[in-house]
Amino acid sequence: MAANHSTIILSQNPEEAEERQQEKEDYGVLLYYKYFNTPIPDLQHLLDFYNSNCNSLSLLGRVRLSPTGVNVTVGGKMSALEKHIEAVKANSLFEGTDFKLASCHQPLNDKVARECGFTSLSVRIVKELVTLSSNPLLKSPEISNAGRHLSAVELHSVLQDAGKIQDKSNSSSDRRLILLDARNLYETRIGKFQNVNVKTLDPQIRQYSDLPSWIDDNSEQLRGNSILMYCTGGIRCEMASAYIKSKGVGFENVFQLYGGIQRYLEQFPDGGFFKGKNFVFDHRVSVGSLDSDVLGTCLLCGSSYDDYSSRCRCRYCRMLVLVCDGCQKKSPSYICELCKRSGKCVDSVSEMEDDNSEASEPAEIKLVSNSNQRKIPSSPALVNGSRTSKRLRILCLHGFRQNASGFKGRSGSLAKKLKALAELVFVNAPHELPFIYQPCLADHHNGISPSQDPCPPKVCSKKFAWLVGSDYQGKSDAGWTMADVPFDLLQYQQQTEGFDASLAYLRTVFSQAGPFDGILGFSQGAAMAALLCGQLGKLKGDVDFRFVILCSGFAINMEGFQQGSINLPSLHIFGNGKGRDRQINSQTSRHLASLFEDGCSEIIEHDLGHIIPTQSPHIERIKNFLQRFL
Repeated sequence: MAANHSTIILSQNPEEAEERQQEKEDYGVLLYYKYFNTPIPDLQHLLDFYNSNCNSLSLLGRVRLSPTGVNVTVGGKMSALEKHIEAVKANSLFEGTDFKLASCHQPLNDKVARECGFTSLSVRIVKELVTLSSNPLLKSPEISNAGRHLSAVELHSVLQDAGKIQDKSNSSSDRRLILLDARNLYETRIGKFQNVNVKTLDPQIRQYSDLPSWIDDNSEQLRGNSILMYCTGGIRCEMASAYIKSKGVGFENVFQLYGGIQRYLEQFPDGGFFKGKNFVFDHRVSVGSLDSDVLGTCLLCGSSYDDYSSRCRCRYCRMLVLVCDGCQKKSPSYICELCKRSGKCVDSVSEMEDDNSEASEPAEIKLVSNSNQRKIPSSPALVNGSRTSKRLRILCLHGFRQNASGFKGRSGSLAKKLKALAELVFVNAPHELPFIYQPCLADHHNGISPSQDPCPPKVCSKKFAWLVGSDYQGKSDAGWTMADVPFDLLQYQQQTEGFDASLAYLRTVFSQAGPFDGILGFSQGAAMAALLCGQLGKLKGDVDFRFVILCSGFAINMEGFQQGSINLPSLHIFGNGKGRDRQINSQTSRHLASLFEDGCSEIIEHDLGHIIPTQSPHIERIKNFLQRFL
């Protein structure tokens, strides 16, 4: 009893308790964004400022800089955050900036804090503060054309008056007010504005870059009405409202909630017309009002639930889903409502007698032709749901005149070293190539001519390609044929045909053998993967992946893409100037890497030739890249 009594006294030490309470109250989160009146071409000064200021004040979080503005979410001591605000205000560029500062508890859940970027400081230069579209050819609208700001009080007044906003230039207008939520589906599931007299549209999108397509598809619902948009803090509405207004006649009356839901809840602590919780992209996860009503429901059992702290995700698209504590214990694999609508279903889970026997083996999917229709058998990874949920699935695309089996064999070392992180899945390309061999050069001194050179063995594995030349005539049953001319090391530059057939084939692969978290492409396979990256906006729902690894890659049919125009996390691996890669030189691979946004791309250069390196330190960098997606 004495020991217990002593423990109680120590735990209630007034000075220590007060100090701990002060630490809790002294922590806060700061959010702000600012679009500049004039673009700034040289961001080095701002980059240096944020690195120096945030590090000196021990602030953690994300800072994104672009020529058009900044977007900041950082956490730290309240006193440090206030000093940061004063330092930023000293720069005339930030005149009129809305600094949203809120006190809160320190990050308690390491997993949530790490995923939200609150365990380190990340200051990056990006092309756009928010990516409105994943289509690099779609020009972003002018931010100066964004919708008019409404304060929280003005919004509340509008909703109280049954949602009529009269255009001052046309006071007789009887257009309807439409509330448009610019957030993702998982955000709207736990909180949203509600008013029975106002039509509210929820696009139900997975990510912000899907919003333009939804707007295009639903433009008739918006045309001729007064559109009031809202999001978490305001920045997403800036670009999205400008996109709607860019559509011209009938889309002039667009308004946005200034400061977003956060400012509205500060003004109306009881929640006002906002019901539920406001999802936030930091360790707090969500912020509620004094109204304790729970809007969200468990994906599986339908009970009231709105806590995303467990970070449960859809096994297909990786979107956050709500799963209550009880259902988490019953099932480790989930499918979001969007994937269910598109026909995805939970595979039956069967326990294998010796699950570890295949854990380190990369899967190979072979396509069998049956009356000109290819069928893809289920792979073990699709049956064993628990293993799929723990590792990334990466679709591997082989190079020209290779096949899945050969690429699988040559990638054995890579698969073994990544087995704890990823499962590699290999497929043959759709274009079967004829058997062609290159004879030895004539040796007149020894009386050997090319015509006497023996052809390769008759038994040989079929070879395939993702892209072919204009003279491609399909496979031949004539067996081995000697090449008319010596092989050209630059032949890949002429292999520009066949993309549509390969794309249709990969749609089938993703549909029947997916999902895949990422794609790894080697040589021509990397060229094919890069083309997929450039069309992700058009392929949404059919070919979805979150990252790409391009090894000894090159750009084909990508003349319309500008530097930094592809916004997708990417890892580029190729031989340096001394790398002895005789097939693809380093400048060619470096050019391909330049087409990807600098803020989310990484380059690994090596001196080992036309291969994927698995030695240290290269393999550690590959693992670090993949860790970001677990």
